[in-house]
Amino acid sequence: MKLNSENLNINLRHLRSLHAVARHGTFNRAAAELGVVPSALTETIRQLEEAIGAPLFDRNVRPIALTPLGRHMLAETSLPLEGLDFALARVRNHADMETGSLTVGAAPSAISGLVGPALKNFRAAYPNVRCYLRDDIGERLAKLVIDGSLDIAVAGNAIETPDLRQTTLARDRFGLACSAGHRLAVQRSLHLSALDPDEIISLDTETGTQQLLSACADVPASLRIGHLQAHSTVAQLCMIRAGLGVALLPENAVGLFGDPVIRFIPLEDLDLWRSLYLLEPARRPQSHIAEAFKRALIASLQGSAGQL
Repeated sequence: MKLNSENLNINLRHLRSLHAVARHGTFNRAAAELGVVPSALTETIRQLEEAIGAPLFDRNVRPIALTPLGRHMLAETSLPLEGLDFALARVRNHADMETGSLTVGAAPSAISGLVGPALKNFRAAYPNVRCYLRDDIGERLAKLVIDGSLDIAVAGNAIETPDLRQTTLARDRFGLACSAGHRLAVQRSLHLSALDPDEIISLDTETGTQQLLSACADVPASLRIGHLQAHSTVAQLCMIRAGLGVALLPENAVGLFGDPVIRFIPLEDLDLWRSLYLLEPARRPQSHIAEAFKRALIASLQGSAGQL
């Protein structure tokens, strides 16, 4: 650190030495505080005085005392040093996860089985980090990750862009979601032909789930879009629970609430799978907090044997 525009050879070591000697009144006690030998501290003060061009301590009195110039320099450097110490403490606290924040995005069906457990473990390890969880569809979550509003997200396949890195985390198959009281709930498996198009509850066309169904040639057009439509998976499951109809959904989405009233039934003639991805910014480095949550996420995934 250069002290001023005259390019004096003065650094933090010189200034900390000045303040330590002024506090203790002796070189020996000041050297003990700084963790150096007294002769090294004496040489540091000599260098400082040589750079300034005048004595900073009166060595003819005991304990040694600051000269008027020394008192002036002590006063002028006290606030900058205190500010630097405060800033360094904040940086160290941030690095130690004592402060800071984490913003996570997730598809609703990824929360219960993956993001929720990972966030629970993360909070147990770093209780002082403020956490924010936003649930939404993959496309919107991806945009929020790209613009920095979210640190990280877990969702279905999103937009393909150099600004976004997508890593596959898990896959689950599509099947039928129905209420426990529905006539098909007793079946162990079904064929698509057993479904009544009038009972289908479909999702908003912007959702990844609906886009997968719309692009799947094995799904008859009559089963892709129903007379009833829900904005989100949460709303869709609530409608199914209320007995309003049935839906084609990924297995983990059906188990979102762990609700025994909502059943998942495999479809023998539908080989359609939904993948969940880790969405990260590709053009900026992740914060150490986001990296720690990512490790918790991977650990949660491994703990569930690769399935949500």
